Amino acid sequence: MSMSENPERLLRIAEVQNLTGLQRSSIYRLIQEDRFPHPLKLSERASAWRESAVCTWIAERIAGRPA
Repeated sequence: MSMSENPERLLRIAEVQNLTGLQRSSIYRLIQEDRFPHPLKLSERASAWRESAVCTWIAERIAGRPA
């Protein structure tokens, strides 16, 4: 499968906050602690996260939580 058939979405910080329910400061603290996916550097002032990495992180939190 080529990238044009199923490209990986890149999420900016506002989308990551919306998906996770976390504030910007919490996301960056978790990144520093290696407990959240690191962003990709798009340019000097822009970063984004792979949607799949964020969704995997969310799924792991759900799986590790008692029902």
